[in-house]
Amino acid sequence: MWRGSALAALGVVGFSGSFPGTVFALRGFDPYLISVGRAAVAAGIALGCLLVTRAPLLPPRRDVGSYIVIAFGIVVGFPLFSGLALDAGSSSAHAAVVTGLLPAATAVFAVLRAGERPRGAFWVACAAGAACVTVFAVNRGGGHLTGADLLLLAALLSAAVGYTEGGRLARETPGWRVISYTLVLSAPITIPVTAVLAVVTGPHPTGPALAGFAYVSLVSMFLGFIPWYAGLALGGIARAGQLQLAQPLLTVVWSWLLLHEEVGPVTLVAALAVLVCVAATQRSRTAAPRP
Repeated sequence: MWRGSALAALGVVGFSGSFPGTVFALRGFDPYLISVGRAAVAAGIALGCLLVTRAPLLPPRRDVGSYIVIAFGIVVGFPLFSGLALDAGSSSAHAAVVTGLLPAATAVFAVLRAGERPRGAFWVACAAGAACVTVFAVNRGGGHLTGADLLLLAALLSAAVGYTEGGRLARETPGWRVISYTLVLSAPITIPVTAVLAVVTGPHPTGPALAGFAYVSLVSMFLGFIPWYAGLALGGIARAGQLQLAQPLLTVVWSWLLLHEEVGPVTLVAALAVLVCVAATQRSRTAAPRP
């Protein structure tokens, strides 16, 4: 069990830099180019890994539908919606807190898709966490949810679907092959779209922008998923997903160190409140998964 937690923790550390990396990338690249281009770059790396290890280049036909679901969640949905939210003015720290319910959302999809059955305490804590995030978002939005907050919620749901389906497949397929197959199957779309966007959006590849784009392409889109999916498979989707509770706080720290964003007491209190609520959802007793 500890191996699953350790692997998931490595994935969380990698993912925690995604929002700051995207902010840097936005200084020279269009948000749509970042969202699609990071998957295109990662697809090339994934294909190279499959070739070097002499693994099959495509997954079993019976699993193609699941890989398409993963692609919509983590290749298209999360990068696109989160990038648009950050481009619309949401700070990296704010985005981290709003998406702090991602572990709970992942657990909900684990109930629906992977057969896990948390007890009543899970739903109580999940509702409390949702209330904390909603109050924080409304407070920062001047009394209403902003368009950026709605985009972040869409990103959260997209990631939860991709995490759950990927964690389910990783029970039988190594985690690195799960993300590799997802990226390779997406390549016929992501590579040509990236080429077109690179021409029409007029990128300005400054040093910080290139560094941010490299991070979200290499770490956020590929390397982070290798230990993450392996951890979900070994430790269970809900239990290992608990490690992602630390991600918002880590992102807030990176935002303060790298982007010099102001992190006020409201943001810290909201992050800690979400941490407590989501911890309760993940630690509630769970019945054995349905076959």
